[in-house]
Amino acid sequence: MKALMTLALASLLGLLGLMGLLGLLPLAGYAQSAKLSDAQIAAVVVAANEVDIDAGKLAQKQASDKGVKDFGRQMETDHETVNKQAKDLVKQLKLKPEENDTSKGLKADGEANMKRLKEMKGKEFDKAYIDNEVTYHQSVIDAMDKTLIPNAKNASLKDLLVKVRPAFVAHLDHAKKLQAGMK
Repeated sequence: MKALMTLALASLLGLLGLMGLLGLLPLAGYAQSAKLSDAQIAAVVVAANEVDIDAGKLAQKQASDKGVKDFGRQMETDHETVNKQAKDLVKQLKLKPEENDTSKGLKADGEANMKRLKEMKGKEFDKAYIDNEVTYHQSVIDAMDKTLIPNAKNASLKDLLVKVRPAFVAHLDHAKKLQAGMK
């Protein structure tokens, strides 16, 4: 009976994890077809960074693997830097970030992911966090390539997006290496 309950719980957690990862797919789909203004792009950039800052902070507290903790610290530091650059640019351009379906979706998905991750510990947390980071960074890179960079009208905003894109790619590569080491 206990083994059956453990199997049922593991299946449920796996399904919830998959649902969390699939929750990012609408973002990628919407972002690919959306025409966003610079103010909306600014809101997406800020939301995307805040989501990963929060997850990185949680990883530093709950991860059992040193590599995962270090990755969480890097996500917090790097995304805080990008967010500061974005907020400084928005202020300089006198542009007010405008909430939109993509930025709202990012925040909602980030909150759902945090809730899910907070219930996990140890290796289960490590795997779920890194799996999410792989999917999340790929979705953000896709959105940058297909919507954010092409739709940015202001040259400074576009330049910032192009400048920070390699950091997102490096994060994705790092997360994939951690993920491969967990198998």
